[in-house]
Amino acid sequence: LLFALIITPCLVQAGSSTDRMAPVIDGDTIVVLDSGNAPHSPGQQRVDAPDRKSAPGTQSKENLPDGWQLLTFSGIERHTGYSLVEEGDTVVVKAVSEQSASGLTRAVSIDPVAYPVIQWRWKVNNVLQKGDVKSKDGDDYPARVYITFAFDPDRASFVDRLQHEAAQFIQGQDVPYRVISYIWGSNVPAGTMIANAYTDKAMMFVVQGGSEKLQQWLTQERNVYEDYKKAFGEEPTMISGVAIMTDTDNTGESAVAWYGDIIFTSNHTGAH
Repeated sequence: LLFALIITPCLVQAGSSTDRMAPVIDGDTIVVLDSGNAPHSPGQQRVDAPDRKSAPGTQSKENLPDGWQLLTFSGIERHTGYSLVEEGDTVVVKAVSEQSASGLTRAVSIDPVAYPVIQWRWKVNNVLQKGDVKSKDGDDYPARVYITFAFDPDRASFVDRLQHEAAQFIQGQDVPYRVISYIWGSNVPAGTMIANAYTDKAMMFVVQGGSEKLQQWLTQERNVYEDYKKAFGEEPTMISGVAIMTDTDNTGESAVAWYGDIIFTSNHTGAH
């Protein structure tokens, strides 16, 4: 039973209680990562803006988006490199993974009922030959965006409360209740929904699959509220964190990806 309660490392810390933003009162958009293309409206809450003066090519905190933190995992020595780079007239996050794994996380507090739609921009250089959504050995992705959901003891079942308490004890920190990850699948078609190979508390939605749209900027949009209900069959709790991750430690391959704006909005914008 103890082993069944251990949550995969990718779920931890993205919902950390530190550096959490207050709920938005005005405006219909929350900007979580802003590379300059995110729509701005009067009264909107801007959560994060990259420091355009940071020099690319380093892994220092000064070269990461404001409010975002590095996420590394115990037992994994090689880390993906993240840096702010210029891309045209914008600044984006570049991820370079060489048989490595780590991520960037941003703690937030967002009501998925009021702000159900997430939109983000990404570009992927290559897919992974050994990538496999069904196995732990193939659980690597050239790009993924995580959404973590806060634990609510008033809504959780008795078993969920026991599992959460055990996970907190093992990890020594707060852990999310559920996780949705939007992935670029290497060898699986877009539209697939599948549980993560490590835990059914994390459901993956394949937003892009294969190599057809590599090396071009794509704007994606998903209804997080509806995806959560489809994945878990219940109403979602508060969104507690957002994370991005490019990892290749299980497959032993390499990948490069870029991440642009990440926003939450109350309405669909028409992006695909």
